Amino acid sequence: MDALQDFCVADLKGSPTINGFACKDPKTVQASDFSFGGLHIPGNTSNAFGSKVTPAFVTQIPGLNTFGISMARVDYARGGINPPHTHPRTLEVGFVTSNPENRLVSKVLRKGDVFVFPIGLVHFQRNTGHRNAVAIAALSSQNPGVITVANAVFGSKPDIPTDVLAKAFQVDRSVVQKLQAKF
Repeated sequence: MDALQDFCVADLKGSPTINGFACKDPKTVQASDFSFGGLHIPGNTSNAFGSKVTPAFVTQIPGLNTFGISMARVDYARGGINPPHTHPRTLEVGFVTSNPENRLVSKVLRKGDVFVFPIGLVHFQRNTGHRNAVAIAALSSQNPGVITVANAVFGSKPDIPTDVLAKAFQVDRSVVQKLQAKF
């Protein structure tokens, strides 16, 4: 990217455009527009997935607007998962920061290892260790988006027809109906 201006702090009161949000008046820009103090705080993993994603996207750091980069912290309880999902507007680079025990992504990673998920690739992460773990992800968009596969497939409104899902997943219609009822 060859920037035509030094920065374009997002005016979060407006709607996003193709390349981010409209720019805030440069005279009103503050240091806080370029910082976020939340990635050092452990996320609450007491939920069904045993994980918590803390984003540092343009909505948390308005100064990221138009820069095409963001990051996130992902906390995992023992056995926790970040369920299968995709980012329609970004690739993801992630690494494990704590607990040197193995973690299953689509390759077992050790502390400090990095793995790249290409744009749109369905992926997941799981803590296979015996203690809590933390990973940091860098994303090539200030607003990467996320589509969780199970929600998109079984929780769509209106419902995807049961017979279509039963045939696609090669299961009985009753299995599909049970899954749809959870969403």
